[in-house]
Amino acid sequence: MFGFFNNKVFDKGWLPPYEGHEIYYQQMGNPKGEVVLNFHGGPGDCCKESHGQYFNLKKQRVIMFDQRGCKRSKAEDIVSLNDTKRLLKDAKRVLDHLGIKDKVIVSGGSWGSTLALLFAERYPEITKSLVVYSIFLARREDMEWMLRDSALFYPDLMEEIRRQSEGENPYTHYAKLIFSEDLGSIQTAVKYMSNYERILGRTDAKFEDVRIDNEVINSSRIALYYAANRYFLEDNEILKNIDKIRDIPTLIFHNRLDMCCPLKGAWDLYRSLDKAQIEVIADRGHGGKKLKKAVKKHF
Repeated sequence: MFGFFNNKVFDKGWLPPYEGHEIYYQQMGNPKGEVVLNFHGGPGDCCKESHGQYFNLKKQRVIMFDQRGCKRSKAEDIVSLNDTKRLLKDAKRVLDHLGIKDKVIVSGGSWGSTLALLFAERYPEITKSLVVYSIFLARREDMEWMLRDSALFYPDLMEEIRRQSEGENPYTHYAKLIFSEDLGSIQTAVKYMSNYERILGRTDAKFEDVRIDNEVINSSRIALYYAANRYFLEDNEILKNIDKIRDIPTLIFHNRLDMCCPLKGAWDLYRSLDKAQIEVIADRGHGGKKLKKAVKKHF
């Protein structure tokens, strides 16, 4: 019925150079299927074949891309002309490059959910529906959870992070360290701030050293650069502009015990929309197999 499909990447390439960046994109699924534009998380992560597991690749054509400075996307300077609004423009450029003219499903998880919602608010005329999971709204209260309230569960680690930051905002402090030329400072930034977000999203709650290589350093640099700049957003920007997408059908999925992005953000989003459904998964951690299955069954 649906013709050829591929559960691997069937097409990939780069957009023409623009503002010092060449954006990598890839496609999975049915080339003639319903188009899904999927945003990866991070900031600083990349698109992966495993992201295709959220969708029905027999029916859907899933388009993904590595955001500016991330992994396979090429850059003269990974953070030069790199901000949230430019990421949204890059997503539209990917669709234009591939000749997508019809409305698309817009999707993403974690930071990817932030971008998916912002993209829909910027381009509601081409957004057919939204499918978002592990919601992160990038509000002040979401950042305060990370830098203050999570200390209820990790007082030892947060005490050390505050000690090292010496009264400065930890994101600002560690961003300075990771952009230095001193390897010890870079390792400290990765070990504490970047690693802290990682363990909050896991289920075993172990704090341990992580491998340090150029890929990890670049990813951490982008993550801290965005966080130190409050994700280049006004506070609560998504919900302040929710009227632009209030009537767009939206599916929201979230693990109840997500320690990285607490459920309240997903609930606040759900309560702000007129055509939204929410499924709270009885699981812990930031993502996981149960979450993927819950999303996929709706396709």
